Amino acid sequence: MSETLENEAIVEALAVIDQHLRELHQRELVSTAEVSDVLLDVRSILATLDAAVDDVVPSPN
Repeated sequence: MSETLENEAIVEALAVIDQHLRELHQRELVSTAEVSDVLLDVRSILATLDAAVDDVVPSPN
């Protein structure tokens, strides 16, 4: 099950990256705020994955 969650999160993160790359590719200048927003979006997706995997897979400790 955690593998499914990982795959879904990776696909979602890639979709966010691809979407923003299409938008930013046509522009000459991109603000640092816009880049930060993209990074935060991807981080949020991956953090959600990490929390979900922790709930599914018991800790070895």
